[in-house]
Amino acid sequence: MDDVDFTLDEGELRCIIGPNGAGKTTFFNLISGGLHPTEGAVYLRDENIVGKPPRDVLELGLARSFQISQLFNGLTVMENLRLGLIGANRNRERSISFFLSELDRDENLKEEAYRMAERVNLGEEADKRVDALAHGKKRNLEIGIVLSSGASVILLDEPAAGLTTGETGEIMELIQEIAEDHSILLVEHDMDLVMSIAQTISVLHNGRLLAEGTPEEIRENPTVREVYLGE
Repeated sequence: MDDVDFTLDEGELRCIIGPNGAGKTTFFNLISGGLHPTEGAVYLRDENIVGKPPRDVLELGLARSFQISQLFNGLTVMENLRLGLIGANRNRERSISFFLSELDRDENLKEEAYRMAERVNLGEEADKRVDALAHGKKRNLEIGIVLSSGASVILLDEPAAGLTTGETGEIMELIQEIAEDHSILLVEHDMDLVMSIAQTISVLHNGRLLAEGTPEEIRENPTVREVYLGE
């Protein structure tokens, strides 16, 4: 990344777009603590989070999803969500076997996990194993686990990747619902989705911020149309 000056406002739903290799995933990693910038700072509200491990960044209120699934395929939807809830409030160095034993004991945790399953439209699939879910439902579950962290700032890395048209519509509605009480930064290649839900769009190109604006402004920007939209 090169001299990127960027602000996500409270309650904003902002999308990051750009061609392959533009630096979108690197940008996410810098924000969430996966990478350390060689210079500059990253502020979460008033605190500089550069150098803090992802766990500490999560505790400060920022969580992210990944392009590649991070789910436990051999467990159920409820078990994945309960692990997410426990993991947000426990030492992650403890073993999965410890977590699973805790799952069976805590009725409040079960109720909280089921409420989360319903929130991400997985109430009917709550007791299904993850490996039996459709791809779109797995994306819903990934978002549910991110929400289980209690973070108020959510980074979503290509949530519509590999989805059918119908599944994309469902994930779009879910993201819009979440945006009612979260700040969301979204990397996505599906331009129909981006133009439909973004309040603001930031365009990256070769590690630089090429343009920012509303969907209408980005659609009409001649440089963006040439570099990214192929017009």
